[in-house]
Amino acid sequence: VQLQASGGGLVQAGGSLRLSCAASGSIFSMNYMGWYRQAPGKERELVACIVSGGYTTYADSVKGRFTISRDNAKNTLYLQMNSLKPEDTAVYYCSGYVNYYQREYWGQGTLVTVSS
Repeated sequence: VQLQASGGGLVQAGGSLRLSCAASGSIFSMNYMGWYRQAPGKERELVACIVSGGYTTYADSVKGRFTISRDNAKNTLYLQMNSLKPEDTAVYYCSGYVNYYQREYWGQGTLVTVSS
């Protein structure tokens, strides 16, 4: 399975973007899916994740502003980002993990730039 992230771009502070992560195959078996980001000069960090039962976790910095969701029928993971801030500027990556195979998958990243 390959993951393809899209939806990044340039937006003004306070604006919104919706990231998508399309899988080349079924994501039904992915027990864990998440969005990570890496800002220039910083380490990659977890933004949000969702597990098979629908339980979600968010970084404190994005709580109340970002929403992660998955559509197994469309084999796509989403990240709705509202009230964007300049500090949200980063390359965003999607990831998935299948417990049965103990295998991790990563998308190629999509750049989000928030101007002040």
